[in-house]
Amino acid sequence: MGTKRKSSGRSGKESPDATELLVLELQGIHSAESQLSRVLPRLAKALESEELGTLMDERLAEGERIIKEIEAVFEEMDESPGRKQNVAAEGLINDAREHVQEIEAGPALDAVLIGAMQKTEHYCIAAWGTARALAQAVGQKTATRAMERALKEGGPFDERLTKLAEKEITPALLAARSDDDEAGTNGGKGSSRKRGSQGQVSAS
Repeated sequence: MGTKRKSSGRSGKESPDATELLVLELQGIHSAESQLSRVLPRLAKALESEELGTLMDERLAEGERIIKEIEAVFEEMDESPGRKQNVAAEGLINDAREHVQEIEAGPALDAVLIGAMQKTEHYCIAAWGTARALAQAVGQKTATRAMERALKEGGPFDERLTKLAEKEITPALLAARSDDDEAGTNGGKGSSRKRGSQGQVSAS
């Protein structure tokens, strides 16, 4: 069952062909999307911005569709998703989790989570593009269509995150900082948001 990778006699290292490389790429994407599907609902609960929460819900639905489409490709190719964890995606996702634990809910956390989402999306876009190129090269039409659809939605999604940050999140973050500074100057207690939380944004 499945493809068997050739081994080089001199180095002992594997020498996968294009089809095997496609399977590896799709397995990595499947792992990344599976990890995202588990963490996005938890991240959404920590948000203050309703619009950002809506975008996360949309990304969750897109990821679930990508998972199903890749599983259809595996079935066609007589392959399986495998059990290997995508460590690149895991690192990006763990970074987002840490921000939720360290930064108080509000504009600062929303701003940082937008950045975390965009970093993850950029990684996914690169992976989708690689998989599409390999699928086209070996004539795997189902995988080609799935990756083209993911790429078609991924770019606009990233742009929507940028526009939301510029229109809503960053102005709210600056306003909150201004309120804190004014309260400090007047000797008041200031906003309920922690100054330390905003300091962590610049360090992230």
